[in-house]
Amino acid sequence: MRYIKLGTTGMDVSPIAIGAMTYGEPDRGHPVWSKGEADARPLVKHALDAGINFFDTANMYSNGSSEEILGRALKDFADRDAVVIATKLRHPMRVGPNGRGLSRKAVMTEVDHSLRRLGTDYIDLYQIHRNDHGTPWEETLEALSDLVKAGKVRYLGASSMHAWEFAKALHLQKQNGWARFVTMQDHYNLLAREEEREMIPLCLDEGVGTVVWSPLARGRLARAWDDARSTARSQSDGAYADTLYSPEQEASNRAIVDAVGQVADAHRASRAQVALAWLRHQPVVTAPLVGAGSVRQIDEAVASLDLELTGDEVRALQAPYTPRHDWQGVSDEAEMEAIRERVPGMALA
Repeated sequence: MRYIKLGTTGMDVSPIAIGAMTYGEPDRGHPVWSKGEADARPLVKHALDAGINFFDTANMYSNGSSEEILGRALKDFADRDAVVIATKLRHPMRVGPNGRGLSRKAVMTEVDHSLRRLGTDYIDLYQIHRNDHGTPWEETLEALSDLVKAGKVRYLGASSMHAWEFAKALHLQKQNGWARFVTMQDHYNLLAREEEREMIPLCLDEGVGTVVWSPLARGRLARAWDDARSTARSQSDGAYADTLYSPEQEASNRAIVDAVGQVADAHRASRAQVALAWLRHQPVVTAPLVGAGSVRQIDEAVASLDLELTGDEVRALQAPYTPRHDWQGVSDEAEMEAIRERVPGMALA
């Protein structure tokens, strides 16, 4: 394994990260496709044996079960100081007031809950799971910085939002001397390249590394187009996936998937390897989050690190892409309304 720096920090991470949303007791979140502890532990160990040291989860995944399973596995199979644990907060964890969001109260509460579930004294990368438009940036950013000063968190990260929001957060952090976001976890793959317009140039300019979610477009890039919904997960969350990969772009998406297949055949590699190798050619990508549900998927992800694409192959993969609207920073209608109120005249799809 060849390790790289996390963004512009001094911390070394594997260029493949395990996305632990896949792991969680089925009765606590995703009964169709999540892996319970007995199935998840061997996969965590296999990833470690392959040299992967970067693991990403969130408090909301399977209602905390993902953090619990990952924490116990890493405690049993790894040296805590050799691995990088990333988790997130923001989404609802309890009913009633203060059960969600990025208020100072929520930040201070949720970090302790995550530390307890993970069974560790510190979190390497603590990320906000999108922005909270109901809390002032200043309140959230100062609270997060205080966690770094307290030693509970080593680095801070953000996730999908509009570039102007992220730019504002980075400015406030610099202006006030607060600990800075060192990563952006964004939605980026061959079928979703809108981040190339604003977010990726911003991250390049600010020295922020990106950690990519859904690098295989929820499996669409890992198989032929007609088999796009052949997995349990794709069948169970098809409606949500359609918001990410609009049916209006089907011709473009199909052409991209076909191109992935052609490049894979030329290299005698899997489609997943090609899609992941393409990401490695893109600026600021630190690591894709691979939600590996099998040993084979882990091995394919690691093998992608040795797959070199030619310039012509990269262009062939990118050529069929057509622009599309992408409001991934907005996660629900209430947030859309909040932005409409704050930015008069803005029309959100």
